[in-house]
Amino acid sequence: MKADTGVAGRSGRPRSVDLPDRATISRFDQPGPRYTSYPTADRFVESFDADTYRHWLGVRTAGAQRPISVYIHIPFCDTVCYYCACNKIATKDRAKAAEYLQFLEREIDLVASEIKGRARIEQLHLGGGTPTYLSNEQLGQVRDMLRARFDLADRGEFSIEIDPRSAPGDKIRTLAGLGFNRMSVGVQDFDPVVQQAVNREQSFEITKESVDAARASGFKSVNLDLIYGLPHQSSARFSKTLDRILEVGPDRIALYHYAHLPTRFKPQRRIAAEALPSSQEKLTIMIDAIRRLGSAGYEYIGMDHFARTDDDLARAQRHGCLHRNFQGYSTRPDCDLIGFGVSAIGKVGPTYVQNVRTLDEYYESLRAGVLPVQRGIQLDSDDLVRRAVIMALMCQFEVSKEAIAAAHLIDFNEYFAEELRDLAPYQDAGLVENTKEWVSVTPKGKLLVRALAMVFDKYLRHDQRARPYSKIV
Repeated sequence: MKADTGVAGRSGRPRSVDLPDRATISRFDQPGPRYTSYPTADRFVESFDADTYRHWLGVRTAGAQRPISVYIHIPFCDTVCYYCACNKIATKDRAKAAEYLQFLEREIDLVASEIKGRARIEQLHLGGGTPTYLSNEQLGQVRDMLRARFDLADRGEFSIEIDPRSAPGDKIRTLAGLGFNRMSVGVQDFDPVVQQAVNREQSFEITKESVDAARASGFKSVNLDLIYGLPHQSSARFSKTLDRILEVGPDRIALYHYAHLPTRFKPQRRIAAEALPSSQEKLTIMIDAIRRLGSAGYEYIGMDHFARTDDDLARAQRHGCLHRNFQGYSTRPDCDLIGFGVSAIGKVGPTYVQNVRTLDEYYESLRAGVLPVQRGIQLDSDDLVRRAVIMALMCQFEVSKEAIAAAHLIDFNEYFAEELRDLAPYQDAGLVENTKEWVSVTPKGKLLVRALAMVFDKYLRHDQRARPYSKIV
């Protein structure tokens, strides 16, 4: 099972994806984190509060002023997509968005007042929910809130998630005028039977209109989000969706695995479990997609992400400077991330912080002039070294033992002796290599890189209870 998708290794030359056989995938497929952070968000603690966050916002400016990345969560949607596991509020009442923006500005003020000097925003991402739920005027209001308190980098990466049903051509042009230059378009599947089953009816034509408008308006990169494992999907049906996706020709594609957790996410209770494809059918969908997208000129970045060879994401991986954060893979150097809005997550120095999840809690905290922090974590030295290893595996598919040892003042083989022993089954299966100088994911192991990262996760090694993670494949 070989798909030549051109991902580079240490040599800098393109490296193919050699898919493991089904028996190997089934053997190592398991629920596990996506590692948009380490420690993962379910390890955050409530003892990390607003005062702790304020302290670290102040500490970050003690030395040279560093640029920041900003995430803003817009929780509102017109309708509920049954598969969705995001923190969202379905409402037709636009007044709720106007009220939310008032409190969002209060939070931005509070954070900006704790940061000495005027920080420069290198990256901005609006997620949700549905950010294009906001009107053109409200989107401009968000931009102005930030510009009044921060500098926006001239060549920054400013992205937004859109729903084509609420993003006609004039809104796309407005977004370009506001400085947005990257876009992630929700699609999931073009099959009308699947769309109806998940309450997300969206035509190919309206989707293509949004993408065409983005290109005409000068957007640098357009990503399409797909999901496999939805009700009534099959490899044959999904192949037709891929036909349409390739017709649009996005710069990037994300193909996420649907995790059916109806006890945790209430809207998923409207999805009939018996309509979901089997594990083998889901695996066929993913394998076929890797093959087809590779043949169509997309590099397999890792996990569920694909990018054209000339896209910045593919270049970043080839040059060894790919990063990973709460929005997925990133092309920019790792920097402090400030999260605004309900449930938003940030990373400042050696800490992670997450806001409260409900509007009532969010508004109550901000009325009192208190940062709306729910929980967070301060990383210790062990967390930091393990994060470095896990992120190197997730982004570059290899870990330099010498580099980790030098940066964290450890003997790699001694420090991770137990973990290296636990890699043995993966080595025997041809998924990873452990040499004197490197731990390297083989082309065959890329699809299962999350399982390899889990070996170095201290929290999982000592977990006493099952966690509601999605399966790897």
